[in-house]
Amino acid sequence: MKINCLVFAFLLFTIPYTIAQNNLPKTPSVIKVITTAQNTSLRMSPEKDLLFEKGVVITEKEPFIFVDDSHTFQTMLGIGGAITDASAEVFAQLTPALQEQLLNAYYDSVHGIGYTLARTNIQSCDFSSSSYSYVENGDKELKTFSVRHDEAYRIPLLKKILSKTGNMILYASPWSPPAWMKTNNDVLHGGTLLPEYYQSWADFYIKFIQAYEKHGLPIWGITVQNEPMAVQKWESCVYTAEEERDFIKNYIGPTLLKNGMADKKLIAWDHNRDLVFQRSEVILNDPEAARYVWGIGYHWYETWTGGPMQFDNVRKVHETFPGKNLIFTEGCAESFNKDRIDHWSLGEVYGNSMIHDFNNGTVAWTDWNILLDENGGPNHAGNFCFAPVHSIYGKELHYTNSYYYIGHFSKFIRPGAVRINASATRNALSATAFKNKDGNIAVVVMNSGENPMDYYLCYRGKSAKVKSLPHSISTLVFNTFD
Repeated sequence: MKINCLVFAFLLFTIPYTIAQNNLPKTPSVIKVITTAQNTSLRMSPEKDLLFEKGVVITEKEPFIFVDDSHTFQTMLGIGGAITDASAEVFAQLTPALQEQLLNAYYDSVHGIGYTLARTNIQSCDFSSSSYSYVENGDKELKTFSVRHDEAYRIPLLKKILSKTGNMILYASPWSPPAWMKTNNDVLHGGTLLPEYYQSWADFYIKFIQAYEKHGLPIWGITVQNEPMAVQKWESCVYTAEEERDFIKNYIGPTLLKNGMADKKLIAWDHNRDLVFQRSEVILNDPEAARYVWGIGYHWYETWTGGPMQFDNVRKVHETFPGKNLIFTEGCAESFNKDRIDHWSLGEVYGNSMIHDFNNGTVAWTDWNILLDENGGPNHAGNFCFAPVHSIYGKELHYTNSYYYIGHFSKFIRPGAVRINASATRNALSATAFKNKDGNIAVVVMNSGENPMDYYLCYRGKSAKVKSLPHSISTLVFNTFD
């Protein structure tokens, strides 16, 4: 189903505003239900309020979701998406009205889905129109360092976002050092960082942070390397686990410390779930490296072409290294195809990943590009992909169902919320739950099956019967009570 910009504007500025006017539940027994469902007009749409009533008899015949806030787990840092060169260039081609619509859609917590987190690239990546560097060839001292390239599109967009949110968490990732710093003398096709440039490359991160902060864009953290085990036809650089460990403890960690940036969060790995445990084990079992590492970042591409996502590896990292954080740093639907832009699976892969990632200890979740054009680009490497929102020749915005699926989390689970238990008794239903700082509990329930399923939502001895549509996601919000 195609939703053009006029229809979306109606949905965005009427339905969410009604939710905001009600300020979500104040009466303890009221449950607000917001739903997105296939083959319906429901897109983050409020349904009829439900009421908690006296307890129901627990049997094996009826499906249940039990919510328990007597134990709490990780604290939510934020949810958001990446501001790449591609997103910024497409944004610049929109009319002022469409630009404002997009900013509200993503970053307004009342009328939109309330993103609070952003990732951006250090130098060029695949989602840049071309490869570029911040320094001239051979400049080991980085005297020519400049982010002038980013001043055209990316920095202005980031400033608009910061103005909209007031307090955005921004972190950055490099795809490759300059070509002359690498063994293959190429920013593309992998290669490794030459030992004689380890310190220059560590200083490069500092230069980037300083340059962006001069533009009024505070950098919360950095990842060591995007996808350090991938040899790509686009910008890439390979580190073994031991090489990344040693670069952290001998170069990037001490360099941040020496430059008064000990508060900047350093994220290791930044690649798929398949090897996340091995990489974490090597780096975090080394006390000198681990002292600099805030957390482990990971992506979802390990089984994108088929098979289940490897959530258990995330859980093992969380259990083995409970003092470190987990952050999902990138995921998207690859292989863009215009005929699949409204395929329902695009949203369901997000819902499935976010529920299980949060249930396994993840504190923050970052989508890939916030905006791409009608071809899934621009992209100089030709690996076009889907985004939650696409610009159609700069004249309208097309919102895929992944935008709404992400919104069921980002709008209602706010920074500072703590995860609580949500246990479903049927495999067709998956759920996660958080308690926000204002006392409201948000339970996200996904039904990815072909059939509707009624279930009982149970909390503190009371219950409410909920109808779950096939291929749907719902957020149920209610206030705590004794």
